[in-house]
Amino acid sequence: MRYRCLVLDHDDTIVNSTATIHFPAFREFMKLKRPQISMTLEEYFALNFEPGVVPLFRDICGLSPEEMKEEENFWRAYVKNHIPKVYDGMRDILVRHKKEGGLICVVSHSYSEYIYRDYAANDLPVPDLVFGWELEPHLRKPDPYALYEIMRQMDLRQEELLVLDDLKPGFEMAAAAGVPFAASGWANDVPQIEEFMRGNSPFYFKTPAEFGAWLSEA
Repeated sequence: MRYRCLVLDHDDTIVNSTATIHFPAFREFMKLKRPQISMTLEEYFALNFEPGVVPLFRDICGLSPEEMKEEENFWRAYVKNHIPKVYDGMRDILVRHKKEGGLICVVSHSYSEYIYRDYAANDLPVPDLVFGWELEPHLRKPDPYALYEIMRQMDLRQEELLVLDDLKPGFEMAAAAGVPFAASGWANDVPQIEEFMRGNSPFYFKTPAEFGAWLSEA
């Protein structure tokens, strides 16, 4: 086993959620609050990457603090009624990892309740630990808190973990804790995202199949 514990992002790494859920929810909310704002999926991906989701809503879309809370409630209600699909090949990778005695943890900006729901709905192995958006803001990734907790609770060393994520917060979290990192590049084809992740990640994979083949190498 290359790594005992896979530390997985959720959205756009395990499940195809931005294109099918988060972006449609964003568009519906903007129709209500900022109908003059029009954005493609690629633009939405790019702006979520840089400057990030909070500056996107606050500075680019001009939402007030009250509207930001409304947006989160709107998004939560939308997510509650829409379940994303797992990417082809990811289930086999996770099932094999668990059968070999490996651990699966999730560190995400989604809520834990939806992560557990999505894993169950897609017949994925139940994660051993989940750290979601319900954490205090200063403990969410890119802060390395979750990785330190995983190592403490599972009695693991840094080199026994692998963080798999599609965005900078996961990369920065792994770097801060000295944990190996791999980039999942299958959610989009936005040039600036791929350029950064390829340029800064020790390992970059464009498909789950590529990742699975690499992970299973002796």
